[in-house]
Amino acid sequence: MKFFSTNGNSPIVGFKEAVINSLPSDNGLYFPEYIPQVSADFLASFRTRTLPELAFEMLRTFASEIDDSSLRKITEEVFDFKIPLVQVEENIFSLELFHGPTYAFKDVGARFLARCFRHFSKDKLQETTILVATSGDTGGAVANGFYGVEGVRVIILYPSGKVSELQEKQLTTLDGNITALEVDGNFDDCQALVKKAFLDKELNAQLQLTSANSINIARWISQSVYYAWALNQLGYSKEVVFSVPSGNYGNITAGMLAKKMGFPIGRYLACSNANDVVPRYLSDQQFDPKPTITTYANAMDVSLPSNFPRMLEIHGGSYDSIKQDIQGFSLGDEQILETIKQCWGANHYMLDPHGAIAYAGLKTLLRPTETGVFLETAHPIKFEPTMKLALDTIEFPTFATELMGRTKKSIKMKVDFETFKSVILT
Repeated sequence: MKFFSTNGNSPIVGFKEAVINSLPSDNGLYFPEYIPQVSADFLASFRTRTLPELAFEMLRTFASEIDDSSLRKITEEVFDFKIPLVQVEENIFSLELFHGPTYAFKDVGARFLARCFRHFSKDKLQETTILVATSGDTGGAVANGFYGVEGVRVIILYPSGKVSELQEKQLTTLDGNITALEVDGNFDDCQALVKKAFLDKELNAQLQLTSANSINIARWISQSVYYAWALNQLGYSKEVVFSVPSGNYGNITAGMLAKKMGFPIGRYLACSNANDVVPRYLSDQQFDPKPTITTYANAMDVSLPSNFPRMLEIHGGSYDSIKQDIQGFSLGDEQILETIKQCWGANHYMLDPHGAIAYAGLKTLLRPTETGVFLETAHPIKFEPTMKLALDTIEFPTFATELMGRTKKSIKMKVDFETFKSVILT
C-alpha cells in the first residue's frame, strides 16, 4: 500500500515513511492510494472474530510493510482492553471507548502509532522528536503510549486553562522523555505551531520530526476498527447510524473509512459544540472557520479541523456524496448540561460532555428505521467541573484520585514560533 498527499504535490510513499514523517512536504495529509474492500466471506464471519483479530484483518493491507507476525503482536497489544457496546435506551447504544489506560478513545490510535513506530525505529540510531498538539485527551494518550520508548522524545503542546485538571495531570506528570508545553492560546494555535515546525527547514535538517496527532496515518486508520467492532457486538443488520462527537474530525473520518471498506453502516452524524464549522459546511457548502469558542466540551474546541481534507478525499470531493453520508448537528453549553441531566434521570447512564452532544444528535435526528450508536469518547470524571454543574455530585474513581495527587511539570510559553523552535532544539 502506498500513500499520497491530499494536496497532491508531495511524493507518494509507503506506510513506514508516512508514519515516521507524519506530514507530507506540501502540508497535506497522507491518504491511501486505494481503500481495500472486505470480502463477502469476511463480512459473513467478522462477527465471530475477536477484537485483535478484526483489527489485524482491517489494518494489514494499509500496514503492508509490517510482517503479519509483528502486526498480529501489535494488534494484540493495542486492543487488549474492552470496548463495550452498552444499550442506553431502545434503538440507542453507547460505544464506550474509555476503558484503556488513559480513559479516552485516543488510547487506540496512540498505542497503535507507538508500536508501529517502535517496530520501524528499532534499527534507527537518530533520536526522533514527536510533536503533538492536544485539546485534552490526545496528550495523555500519546504520553502514555510513548513513555519510556527508547530513542524517542515527545513534546506536547496544550492550551493553558482550556483542558480539564485531570487531563492536564495525565500529560504533565510523566517527565522522562515527555515534555509538556503550556501555551497561552487555544488548540488551533498549538496545532499551527506544530504544522509550522514540520515546514521549517532548519528544524528538519537537524532533527527527525514526526507527529502523533490524528494527522498521522497510523493513528487515523486504527480508529476505523472500533466501528466494525460495534457492528460485531450489535449482532443484527438494521441500518446503523454512528453519531460522533467531532473536533478535529479524525475519529469520524476513520469511521467513514470503515464504511468505504464495505462494513454495513448507514450514515454518520457529525456532532459539534459551538465550534460548528463542519455542520455549517454541511448546511450551506461554505467552509468558513470562525474564532475558536471555549465550551464545556473542550476536546472539541477546534475551529479549523485538520482532518477535513480526508473527509473530502473519502468522498472524491463531491458535496452531494458527503451530504448523503453525513448530517451535521451542534449543541450549546446549556443544552449539554441538560442532556447529561436528562439521560441520567431517564436511563441512569452517565454521559461525558462530548458524548452528550452525540447522544443528543441521535435523539434529534435518528429515524424510526435506524439503530443509533453514539461514541462515548472519554470517562466523565475527566470533566468533573462540568459534570458537577449537571449532576451536582459525581463519584471520584480511584484512578482519578491517584492521578490528581501527582505533581504537574510544564513549560509555559506564548504563541511564538521562535520560542517553540528553541525549546525543540534544546
